[in-house]
Amino acid sequence: MKGIRHTGIVVKDMEGALYFYRDLLGFKIVKKMQESGNYIDTVCGVKNVSVTTIKLSADDNNLIELLYFLSPVSKSDAVVKGLTDKGFTHISFTVENIDAIYDYLRKAGIHFNSSPQVSSDGYAKVAFCRDPEGNFIELVEVLVLERK
Repeated sequence: MKGIRHTGIVVKDMEGALYFYRDLLGFKIVKKMQESGNYIDTVCGVKNVSVTTIKLSADDNNLIELLYFLSPVSKSDAVVKGLTDKGFTHISFTVENIDAIYDYLRKAGIHFNSSPQVSSDGYAKVAFCRDPEGNFIELVEVLVLERK
């Protein structure tokens, strides 16, 4: 294993997702593609795939990939998972000045579980919010340079 390549997020509203990740959080678009045909059908294990993908980069070059499926269109509006549900539950981003980011995002209409809280070991200050698709996003400001 060499590293984590990207985190993929299937969205129903690409513009809303771009507003959150690009405009509010500051990710930069590095690649946009429209994919269809035998290759994408084969790797997805689904016939007649047509998907728009947009890769966005953080300052540290980690990527998220937004996927908007034109076909096949999901027939379900799956219940949004909770933080304690089994399986993948959230993406965590390292930030500077979490209090300012918290205020900025709240003013933009983003809902948080709570205001930023200092972890019990004093290592970090953390807050959870949801993106426009209902996915949990954890924001973490590291307070201590070296973990004890």
